[in-house]
Amino acid sequence: MRKLCFLLLLQLCLFGGTSVKIASYNVENLFDLNFDGTEYSEYIPNTIWQWNATTYRKKLQNISTVIAEINPDIIALAEIESDTSLKALQTMLSQKGVYFKYRAIAGRKKSSVKTALLSKYPIQTREILVSPSRSFRNILEARVTIEGKPLHIFVNHWKSKSGPESERILYAKALKKRLSELPRNSDYVLAGDFNADYEEHRRFVKIRKHNDTRGITGINHILQTVDKNGELYTTKTLPKEGNYNLWMELESSKRWTHIYKGKKEALDHLIISPSLADDTTSRYIKGTFHSHAPAYLFKGKSLYRWQRSRTRPTHHTGLGYSDHLPIVAEFYIE
Repeated sequence: MRKLCFLLLLQLCLFGGTSVKIASYNVENLFDLNFDGTEYSEYIPNTIWQWNATTYRKKLQNISTVIAEINPDIIALAEIESDTSLKALQTMLSQKGVYFKYRAIAGRKKSSVKTALLSKYPIQTREILVSPSRSFRNILEARVTIEGKPLHIFVNHWKSKSGPESERILYAKALKKRLSELPRNSDYVLAGDFNADYEEHRRFVKIRKHNDTRGITGINHILQTVDKNGELYTTKTLPKEGNYNLWMELESSKRWTHIYKGKKEALDHLIISPSLADDTTSRYIKGTFHSHAPAYLFKGKSLYRWQRSRTRPTHHTGLGYSDHLPIVAEFYIE
């Protein structure tokens, strides 16, 4: 790793370019203190649940601690209620010495939680409509300008596995359509909580409530992260029309960000364009992708998610972080 960093630094000094750290984090329900009528019942402000100024500030402090430790240049976020809560997070991070000048949220729909982005680089944003239904969150697209060059980041939060795969395929198709509209060889990163494993095509086929698509998945088949034999692409096998899932950089035991009923799952992803997977010009810096997993984000064998009391009346305790781990990767942009 030290040799890699030294070679990168030498390259930057000799040829210019910029190293950019990109992260993705589902923060688990960062609501504000305004009542909009779309809140989950436990996040209606100042009720018996005790979602109030004290617990709100504690949630902001806890999540900002995690993000500040990563210190990304760009971070894709899931489960942000509003621009109010996003701005509060931005402010809390600045108090910790991490300054994001730019922010954006997919706020056109009145969904309970939304996708968002914080960036140290200028951004232009738009929203991708997945479905007119309010239950389908929009995808946030950000065109980030780095070294005068555009990098497109798509922030996703797909439908959960309480529903079938056909619901997640709607997201994949909307995303694929937009990717087809980008200029040829565009650099892009697909980030966020896809509610699908990196090898979902193998995991879901025997689960009847999920497999209503005859074995076709959004993340693997529609977004083309696997070949015709169902093998995930590597940098050596990636065709120009395929996408590379950075989980392939790690050994299989480390490929997870979430635990459900004791089983580890990789629901969060950084999937990159063929141009960034290539070793020419702008690219992913090999060996930098990882989940951010310090000890304080765990409680025993479980993730130390945002806590509710075990005694009645049930309420927020102000303890814990999120039910997801963040993921991080670095890129060389020139």
